[in-house]
Amino acid sequence: MSSNGSYTISSMQRSDIDKMVDLLRQLFSIEADFNVDPDKQRRGLELLQESEAAEIFVVRSARQEVVAMATLQLVVSTAEGGLVAWMEDVVVDADHRGQGVGEFLLSHINRWVESRGIKRVQLVADRDNRSAIEFYKTQGWQEINLNVLRHQ
Repeated sequence: MSSNGSYTISSMQRSDIDKMVDLLRQLFSIEADFNVDPDKQRRGLELLQESEAAEIFVVRSARQEVVAMATLQLVVSTAEGGLVAWMEDVVVDADHRGQGVGEFLLSHINRWVESRGIKRVQLVADRDNRSAIEFYKTQGWQEINLNVLRHQ
């Protein structure tokens, strides 16, 4: 667990799911490629929590309310010759944005991946969410030449 005085970070608990589904609603409502479906989001969180190759971090306020989250999934990269992490579902509750919560969360994730020897972290962000992309850039993230494609 990490703390900065105002907020703490820990792995998610089953009791956090309702608030996390709400955070995902906030995120998916601005992303063109995803639909808000609380049942699917709940099941996805449950599957991630059960997975040995995933981690879900939540940020809690001093009142122990979940105010932010991020999910990571570990995969083997042939380019890196080791484990890398895909980071998704990074969202800070609208009422807590601009208070350093996102920076605190990413800093924690950086320490977590470094302590496990993970070679690289990649994230997917909606290209129209310019404020998020600019935030990531201020935190040392860089855009790369890869495109994300999907097949349904």
